[in-house]
Amino acid sequence: MSQYHPVRFVDVRLEGSFWKERLDTVLATTILSQHRRLDESGALEQLKLPKPVPPLRHPRGANGVTVHVFWDSDVGKWIEAASYALSHRRDAVIEARIEAIIDDFERAQEPDGYLNSFYTEREPENRWTNLRDNHELYNAGHMLEGAIAYYETTGRRRWLDIMERFIALIAKTFGTGPGQKRGYCGHPEIELALVKLYHLTGERKHLELASYFVDEHGRQDPHYYDVELEERRRRGIDNQLYAHGDYKYNQAHMPLREQTKVVGHAVRAMYMYAAMADLAVENGDAALKAACETLWDDVMITKMYVTGGLGPSAHNEGFTYDYDLPNQTAYAETCASVALILWAQRMLHLDLDGKYADVLETALYNGALSGLSRDGEHYFYANPLESNGSAKRWEWHPCPCCTMNVSRLVASVGGYFLSTAPDGLAIHLYGGISASREIAGTTVAIREQSNYPWSGDIRISLDPEAPTAFDLKLRIPGWAKSFSLSVNGVPVETQPVNGYVTVHRTWSKGDSIALDLPMPAERVYANPGVIMDIGRVALQRGPLVYCLEEADNAGGAVQRLKLPRDAELEAVRRADLFDGIVTLTAPARAIEPQDFNALYRTAPPRERPSSLTALPYYLWANRGQGSMVVWIPEA
Repeated sequence: MSQYHPVRFVDVRLEGSFWKERLDTVLATTILSQHRRLDESGALEQLKLPKPVPPLRHPRGANGVTVHVFWDSDVGKWIEAASYALSHRRDAVIEARIEAIIDDFERAQEPDGYLNSFYTEREPENRWTNLRDNHELYNAGHMLEGAIAYYETTGRRRWLDIMERFIALIAKTFGTGPGQKRGYCGHPEIELALVKLYHLTGERKHLELASYFVDEHGRQDPHYYDVELEERRRRGIDNQLYAHGDYKYNQAHMPLREQTKVVGHAVRAMYMYAAMADLAVENGDAALKAACETLWDDVMITKMYVTGGLGPSAHNEGFTYDYDLPNQTAYAETCASVALILWAQRMLHLDLDGKYADVLETALYNGALSGLSRDGEHYFYANPLESNGSAKRWEWHPCPCCTMNVSRLVASVGGYFLSTAPDGLAIHLYGGISASREIAGTTVAIREQSNYPWSGDIRISLDPEAPTAFDLKLRIPGWAKSFSLSVNGVPVETQPVNGYVTVHRTWSKGDSIALDLPMPAERVYANPGVIMDIGRVALQRGPLVYCLEEADNAGGAVQRLKLPRDAELEAVRRADLFDGIVTLTAPARAIEPQDFNALYRTAPPRERPSSLTALPYYLWANRGQGSMVVWIPEA
């Protein structure tokens, strides 16, 4: 197992223009607008346990579930996102709103520590009766993560103390001991939060509870979801229809260590696998590590979109069969890409293998970042790779999980850049950051300067308080076909091992490192098993996947443009778009629809010489509705 551990978000300053703009938008606009939407939706009112109990704003669906059951998780994620943002710039208004929510949670907590506004308000007699569907432990996980983030940013313990009382009740309720329920949540999340609580407190009981949930997940003979179903039927409260057939939807169809194929709901899967990777590290669990590696390979070889999106199907918000990656109907939920980033970061720290950082970066810059609009107030839940022009960003959603997930990702992105070991520093991402860390017994000031992802020209300065010997590991992205490296102007000849070059030396104040990663525009082809993309090509430059959007390409639907295989791709800096980006242009062929008056005919449509312009996928649908395509037909 690797000795490297991530540097916390609160200890990294974002200074580069790319992430600073996104962070400033989240802090100035997104966080406040999300609070307003939570208030308008009724989620904040539910925390107050109003009497008389108001009607459900969102009635139960055909499956018997209402979104009210997981509103507490949305509030918890909002506090987490707001706390990450506050770590960069304190804001009295936001802090006051968080404190007001904590007041409500404190009043809503029951004497034994239980805290769930839906059950306490509407069904107090039914708590812990449907772990399969009703998200009680999932809610607790997101609330706990919010409490930890708020404590780490502000030092205030009240919210954390509330949640620790709740966690104590959960530990008392669930387990293998006499009188305990051998249950686990149908939507994993609490496992991740418990590991974070262990890291914060050092109390191993939290790690043991997380281990219990992972070990128990999918246990057969009897299956816990069957046990609780029979109990509900005995009590006459089985009013929820499970529409997914078997328990693959929850990754609960067999014990986790035995699973070899990624199945079911994409977000649930990624959260579960991230927790498994956490515990593989903390417990030195070789079986969990092996299971994670097997499942990772299945995703990478057969199931991930080129954007880092996951899950082709809206029916189960998840996976279907190998190589099923449709474009226009792609679900690719924003939450799934965020969760993939969480898993990738944890896999990265198993062995410090750059292949995991490559996927983290792909999902970060493409599949996840596309979920938040440029103005910070509009969102994508699903992220298709093609549109006929009907897709548009929404202001809010009855199930707003993706809104807070993408904002908490952006606000905490600093926590993905660096890791340290007792005798080393690893830099995984580039984009302009600074930090100060103790390495090899000496405090070292670190600054990375670049215009990444638009440029691969990277400069790093290290200023240890005293001359100190340690390893500096720099990630060479998988997309980089070449690189050059120098220290204090002297070229360093070395080759990456597992995606990282290592420079070991005694570092002194003023030492500087120059890393150049050339960023030519490139074509990407899909495995022929992905039949939807046969005869098509995607475009990529550095970590960014590109798309054609109607706003940049006159003549109607961009699906009528074809890219000749020998056409030269040119990177063009555009100061007039989105405060400065790099687009790609190329000669193209355009199909002429004008003289095609029948639905079918024996003569092919006419084509004419044309050109195309591609912009980064994460920016699409910020200029109104219009057609879009990632996979471009080749001529």
